[in-house]
Amino acid sequence: MKNFSLDFFRGKRVFVTGHTGFKGSWLCRILINAGAVVTGYSLPPPTDPNLFSIAGLEGSMTSIIGDIRDRDKLMQAFCQTQPGMVFHLAAQPIVRDSYKDPAGTYETNVMGTVNLLECVRTLQAPVRSVVIITTDKVYENKNWAWGYRENDPLDGRDPYSNSKSCAELVTHSYVQSFFADSPVAVSTVRAGNVIGGGDFAHDRIIPDCVRAAQAGYPIIVRNPFSVRPYQHVLEALFAYLLVAQHQYENRNLAGWYNVGPDDSSCVTTGELVDMFCRAWGDGLTWENHAEPNAPHEDIFLKLDCSKLKKAFDWNPIWDVKTAVEKTVEWTKSWLKGMKPGGIGDQQFLEYIQKMI
Repeated sequence: MKNFSLDFFRGKRVFVTGHTGFKGSWLCRILINAGAVVTGYSLPPPTDPNLFSIAGLEGSMTSIIGDIRDRDKLMQAFCQTQPGMVFHLAAQPIVRDSYKDPAGTYETNVMGTVNLLECVRTLQAPVRSVVIITTDKVYENKNWAWGYRENDPLDGRDPYSNSKSCAELVTHSYVQSFFADSPVAVSTVRAGNVIGGGDFAHDRIIPDCVRAAQAGYPIIVRNPFSVRPYQHVLEALFAYLLVAQHQYENRNLAGWYNVGPDDSSCVTTGELVDMFCRAWGDGLTWENHAEPNAPHEDIFLKLDCSKLKKAFDWNPIWDVKTAVEKTVEWTKSWLKGMKPGGIGDQQFLEYIQKMI
């Protein structure tokens, strides 16, 4: 990766929304290990168990429990913290939940982004670098065989995907209206499906696999033929960090970036579950249980990550098979009672060694 160093984050005041979630917890652990001064703002951990508690984060950072829709409380936290860098991960992240509560999904994902950008606009200095995390699902999905590029039309179909498309448009407007001539650099990063240890969400395929393995039941797969760009969570997080560092140093590098795996790691859900069963062992199997009248989910989705690769000399490090194996390794270690950090820190160091 182009001139990237975790030492850059040492001593930096970093504000992370959604810090109690799966990706947020991994990100905070990395930043804390790098010596950053981290403040998180989020609802309580969304699951029990949860990675935020397992990783022992609460005693290592300032953790503020609050709703991203509460602009006054968010502004108060922001002003008290005076961050130089911001990562916005707070979201309602589940597609099927967005069908159950579309209004709440839009309130969180769209107005939550507005509230965060209002904080940045109001405070500005000392903020230098803002990374807004959206999703690969922001694009108008035509189920074609090649990857979507950053200049393809945005138009997610389901309420979750569409709300993230709206968050992209909100961010573009704020950049043009308020940050064009300011020292604040703002980017959005659109990540493919991330997997890794510590994800306990419902209606996600790898957590579903883990729960089935724990219970000794076959894994139930709803859409085994859906193709997705699966990647380990560290791939996405280091892309976020890479963008945050470089735009902090050169705001001309701010923009809109895809982050996803190479084509060989864009696999069907059935293929992903096959990998999980082989990695887990114990005779684990899966069954196809397609649901009649299930909410719409797109069948085919890939990303073109040429822009990120060219701008920052970025390339994926772990393929999907390795990502699945690392997830199983983390999960089995956790089930045996690992210490906070534990195998997660070990995998983080392994990843760093491959990255250098």
